[in-house]
Amino acid sequence: MEVSDPYESLGVRRRINAAGALTRLGGAVMAPGVMAAMAAASRASVDIGELQDAASGRIAEATGAEAGLVTTGAAAALTLAAAASIARWDVARMAALPHADGFPHDILIPRTHRTGYAHALAASGARLVDIGHNDRGAGAGVRGLEAWEIKTALTPSVVAMAFSVNATSVVDLPTAIAVCRANGVPLIVDAAAQLPPKENLRRFISMGVDLVAFSGGKALGGPQASGILAGRRDLVASALLQQLDMDVAPETWVPPKMVDRANLCGVPHHGIGRGFKAGKEEIVGLLAALDRFVKADDAADNAALEARLKAIAAALDGLDIKLVSAQQTGRVPVLEIAVADALSVSARLQRSDPPVHLSERHAARGVLTLDPQVLLPEHDAPLAAAIRAAL
Repeated sequence: MEVSDPYESLGVRRRINAAGALTRLGGAVMAPGVMAAMAAASRASVDIGELQDAASGRIAEATGAEAGLVTTGAAAALTLAAAASIARWDVARMAALPHADGFPHDILIPRTHRTGYAHALAASGARLVDIGHNDRGAGAGVRGLEAWEIKTALTPSVVAMAFSVNATSVVDLPTAIAVCRANGVPLIVDAAAQLPPKENLRRFISMGVDLVAFSGGKALGGPQASGILAGRRDLVASALLQQLDMDVAPETWVPPKMVDRANLCGVPHHGIGRGFKAGKEEIVGLLAALDRFVKADDAADNAALEARLKAIAAALDGLDIKLVSAQQTGRVPVLEIAVADALSVSARLQRSDPPVHLSERHAARGVLTLDPQVLLPEHDAPLAAAIRAAL
């Protein structure tokens, strides 16, 4: 029997999301065209390797990379990127991961980039090796990552370097690229939250990065359980091999086109990415969302969001509110609301009916941020009413 509101039938409350496309709140609200593509994809059987080959072409076109892979999120993309850097074409290493003590498995990571998301790299079996100093990050000095800090850490056990890119760290990226390229070490970039602007789809590959991970379920507007790994064909192919269902007869197995079987000494078994399998619906949905994202008019979209934010700010007249433009955030326009006790206010909003979420990213400085990235237009008025009531 068809259910008109699945959440109501499950007793799960719908929420007003002005915190952004957060995983814990379900990520993006998908466009009807993306949903239609996923529904159509669900009504057929296909070879997933063949489908990932086709997806690779679309991703390569959008990013400028040699190849691409649809993953089950940016974290899965990082795990697969690390596994590909460790195993390359070595089937025995693919079978061993995450137990990698018998072969090189060190991944360098700048000290200021060691966040909770770095666990996705370590999940592959990689050993993360901290490099550099934290002067700039801790406010103790002006110096960032330097070439000699990377070179000094390069040993035979190093298989890759990881880099978490954002508006602050990007100044150090050319240094990392130059050293890694000169020493034949793959550079993995975590760009999960670096969309928009859409130019970032191509930016890091064009700079010389070997592998880059994007989230598919945030700004791209794809399925929450989707992401992109784009970059060098050989590394993406290794990642794909470690993700696919490999319960196959070697005699009849036809590998995806991006995989050169001559590079393999045998047919791999299930790899470490087997639990990250991307279904046909996620792959097709991600591609539909990517196409929509590439064709979107960022300036027009941001102007519309800014107009909505101004109307919300007008409804909150009297509060200490600042409109921050997309040009300033590098993403989308937001409202910053200064409050005396940000976390207490946020907790009250989350206890309201319906629950309301604002971004707590700057709560430590007494600011709650209204991020409209996935805020439904029909929620603008009740959102303003809830904020005024909470204050």
